[in-house]
Amino acid sequence: MPRGLFITLEGLDGSGKTTQIKRLAAWMQKRGMNPLVTRQPGGTPTGDRIRALILDSGSAAIAPMTEMALMFADRAQAIAEIIEPALAAGRIVLCDRFTDSTEAYQGGGREIGSEIVLALHRLVCGDLEPDLTLLLLPSLESSLERARRRNDRQAAHDGKDENRFEQEQEAFYRRVWQKYHEIAAREPQRVVIIEGNLTIDEMHEQIIEAVSERLVASESAIER
Repeated sequence: MPRGLFITLEGLDGSGKTTQIKRLAAWMQKRGMNPLVTRQPGGTPTGDRIRALILDSGSAAIAPMTEMALMFADRAQAIAEIIEPALAAGRIVLCDRFTDSTEAYQGGGREIGSEIVLALHRLVCGDLEPDLTLLLLPSLESSLERARRRNDRQAAHDGKDENRFEQEQEAFYRRVWQKYHEIAAREPQRVVIIEGNLTIDEMHEQIIEAVSERLVASESAIER
């Protein structure tokens, strides 16, 4: 059986990833592709507990190295429990965040640097790389405003507090933003940037175009 396709969505909080991954999954379902949709941190029982710890604004004293280690613990569990079995079974996996997020947020935002993040990725994740990464980059200001509104609504609805990163200063997010651009420049064959304050439909159209091209390329590789 041919190996499945691993597609990740990346970007700042509030960039529209959650909406777009749902729309992409629905588009694939209509075409009989039956994708597996997951997220990081989270996606497994262990990962959901890690997510609650990392994102809760009450966890303010987490050291940067601890934060990064927790992200990779979550990722290792997700790979073993969900991602690798699905890929081995030939399924398409859609993942909201992967190692690019750790490189951007901890490597860039926390100023740990890319080298240690990539070294841990090779060690912990077996160097598993997405076949395609869709990097959503609306303006920094609109992303942060949207993320804060979303988390306030969620807290009011179910009491969940996932505002810890949104409490960071703008300089932190500027470093995250810059690191995402560095990743895209370093890996242009894998990372497709969808940039600007697009409407939901405009963003979806660009995503479908990029995904369709990668699906065609994947099918051609299998036929060869």
